[in-house]
Amino acid sequence: MIKTSARQQVRILILGRFLSQIGTGFTLFYAPIFFVNQVGISTTLVGIALGAASIAGIIGRVLSGSLCDSPRFGRKRTLLLSAVSSGLGSFLLATTQDFSTLLIGSLLNGFGLGLYWPAAETIVADLTQPEERRETYALNRLADSLGLEFGIVLGGAWVEWTQEYRLLFIIDGVSYVVFFLVLGLALKETIAPGLERENPLKNWLRALSDRTLLIYAAANILFTTYISQNHTALPVYLSNFIPGAEGNGFPARIVSGLFAWHIAVSVLLQLPMARWLNRFNHARALMISACIWALSFISVWVIGNSSRPLIWSIVALGVMAIATISYTPSASALVVELAPEQMRGVYLSINSLCWAIGYAIGPPLGGIALDGSQQLANNFWLLLAGSLILIIWILQRLEQRLIAQGQLYTYPIPDESHL
Repeated sequence: MIKTSARQQVRILILGRFLSQIGTGFTLFYAPIFFVNQVGISTTLVGIALGAASIAGIIGRVLSGSLCDSPRFGRKRTLLLSAVSSGLGSFLLATTQDFSTLLIGSLLNGFGLGLYWPAAETIVADLTQPEERRETYALNRLADSLGLEFGIVLGGAWVEWTQEYRLLFIIDGVSYVVFFLVLGLALKETIAPGLERENPLKNWLRALSDRTLLIYAAANILFTTYISQNHTALPVYLSNFIPGAEGNGFPARIVSGLFAWHIAVSVLLQLPMARWLNRFNHARALMISACIWALSFISVWVIGNSSRPLIWSIVALGVMAIATISYTPSASALVVELAPEQMRGVYLSINSLCWAIGYAIGPPLGGIALDGSQQLANNFWLLLAGSLILIIWILQRLEQRLIAQGQLYTYPIPDESHL
């Protein structure tokens, strides 16, 4: 194989992620509609199948951490296995005629997604220097966002033009085949050749006894709970609780436009924000992110109490985009620094599991608030903003512990040409 540099390897991984996310975008919003309205499976059974995918994702995350840290298996094979599982799931979903096929396809997709995140983030950690990691993680998230948006736009245009849903799942499966080929042919294994083989159970027990990691995990679960509100409670709130031009709530086209604005801000500011935050240590950068989250929730609360809700919605969605992109690169980079090299996969698996927990807590929490009165729905966002006091306190404890352990680092702003 032709020898490639770490920079080229990172670019290959970013390209692979972009391609696979295009396929995901094709099916993300249209799967429930297809299975309920065209296949004829009940909404309850579709919900059960999609929920089962989340459980399979948790199993995949746990397994991914152990496989990534195994010298016999490694990071690359784990990533390729995720593509195989997700691709098989997508092709199976394309043939779905009944609940059993839907369930198996969803389980394969969820399992593949669970395998993917720890492996992808571990490879980034292996290929980058500490001062480069935040920006590199930001670039990977940028590729994910761009790919997802391309897929959503193209998938929506295809459905509107043809009303043919099954081809979307076939394209999704093909994207995983391309992802597999690109990474299989061009990506090298990044696990250190001299790494000793450890007992997987011993690694997990050691990681779960790391108090510094557990303090971080508590903050991370709260962060991901906040992020889940953006995808679940906020669209419903804007649609049903905000006085709009067409009755109680903004019409679908305005809600869609607001989230397009949200994604555009994320894409435009992802790299500038990562470079600006690089002057702070990771714990301090996360505190800054927490403050921005508080501002975003206060802005959402103002929407429901303003005579100009649309203007405040634009402000709130923009601030929430900045809050999200200020969190993700620092969070992953911090976990890498906490992890012993031979346990990076397990540590990043725990980081990924925090997302699963946050997304298990967040949607029901938002649902309870929105099922209540108008006042409760409005004040829910103030309660979220107030809870940021807790997360800042946790992060201050984390910073103190990192100082005591000599693990609190700041880095010079990297040369922008490093990728």
